[in-house]
Amino acid sequence: MIPLWLTIAYTLMVATIVPVYLAHYGLANFLWFSDIALIVTGIALWEESRLLASMMAVGVLLPEVLWNLSFFARLLAGVRVSALADYMFDGKIPLWIRGLSLFHIPLPAVLLWMLYTLGYDPRALPAQTALAWVILPLTYAVTDPRENINWVFGPGARPQRRLHPRVYLALVLVLFPLIVYVPTHVLLLLIFD
Repeated sequence: MIPLWLTIAYTLMVATIVPVYLAHYGLANFLWFSDIALIVTGIALWEESRLLASMMAVGVLLPEVLWNLSFFARLLAGVRVSALADYMFDGKIPLWIRGLSLFHIPLPAVLLWMLYTLGYDPRALPAQTALAWVILPLTYAVTDPRENINWVFGPGARPQRRLHPRVYLALVLVLFPLIVYVPTHVLLLLIFD
């Protein structure tokens, strides 16, 4: 059902990005949900996996749409919508590295197209939540708080200081699915069921 050209093109994109990101950012960078989605979407394309595509859609569609709005609003109008795409305008990061982050543009389109083609699997909500409950504590345990991957140490770029770090992590474990996954799941059920 999925054209081979799309699967190959997407795979080549992933095969280009992964080794460069590994060398430039290190292994911890692949704990970002968007980077997990980048790789798992490639697997979902090859497997034509409705569940994997649905999980990645539940996990990243909302943040990816916000990333795109933030990037294009700043690029085209100089308006800062959110901090998600700020690094794309950071001159300290080489332009070619920032260029690889343009994967955020096709990723939501590929996921939506896969859901249109394969259908939405409602098991995505519990499966993605379970994945998040593994990834978020792992991120907390093995990453530098200054990197604040998946915002496990605070909202935005910096760690927060109001709550005990583990209390904040517990809130993230509850709020991430409630604020990001559940609304996306409901919307995808309405659109694709």
